[in-house]
Amino acid sequence: MGDSPIKRDLEEGIQRDFSKAMSYGDYLRLDVLLSAQQPLSDPPQHDELLFIIQHQTSELWLKLMIHELRSARALLRTDDLSPALKRMARIKHIQHTLTDQWSVLATLTPSEYAEIRPFLATSSGFQSAQYREVEFLLGNKNADMVKVHAHDGAARAALEELLHEPSLYDEFLAYLSRQGYAVPGRLLDRDWSQPYATDQELVDLFAGVYAAPAEHWGVYETCEELVDVEDAFQQWRFRHLQVVQRVIGHKVGTGGSSGVDFLRRALDLTFFPELYEVRTRVGE
Repeated sequence: MGDSPIKRDLEEGIQRDFSKAMSYGDYLRLDVLLSAQQPLSDPPQHDELLFIIQHQTSELWLKLMIHELRSARALLRTDDLSPALKRMARIKHIQHTLTDQWSVLATLTPSEYAEIRPFLATSSGFQSAQYREVEFLLGNKNADMVKVHAHDGAARAALEELLHEPSLYDEFLAYLSRQGYAVPGRLLDRDWSQPYATDQELVDLFAGVYAAPAEHWGVYETCEELVDVEDAFQQWRFRHLQVVQRVIGHKVGTGGSSGVDFLRRALDLTFFPELYEVRTRVGE
């Protein structure tokens, strides 16, 4: 008796004719998406497709992160804390996906990267406008970064707008003030385009929250969600640093930065300084 063929027949109700119906590829615009990978190496280099897809998919995840960050910020502005926390939970999962992706690029050896590097010319991940949007939304404001996008009117306008708007953290502080917490007035009405600086009065405020979590549960939970977001962001930065060091060592970056040394300095940047400083105070 012969073996039965391994086959799964299509069920009768499965859609087969898409001449007048929307297909999976139609909805996702796969004709556009899958034609966006245009390697430039000549002669063609096998690993260039990896490099392109790594960065294109990262940009897609950044687009979603910006969508969620903007929504979380807007929800805090209207005192809708619970859905804002849901947005932050999703943001963390996006961040973990972005961090895990570095393991794929890490399979690129220095020799393989050297074959495609000339074709990158002066392009660099440093020039990602969406990455800067994420940083601005989280509070790392730097007007000089806008200048990098002077050639792209839409990107420059988006960054200029975010530069002068409150960040997610700024909106959280405004939410706290509306809930009766003694947030210093100087933090509620300031030049949003300037980098945020640690405020000791705010550290005192958060020390009170952490001393009695049950009495301030919503605020306490939000503080920890924000710390989770920053922690995940730092993990992304560190993994980026590791992969760059592994692939190009201490070479100058394609965009003109010092490469590894420039990335290492980013590890000193923080979005929510008081939420880290208050940890020293807990239990004292």
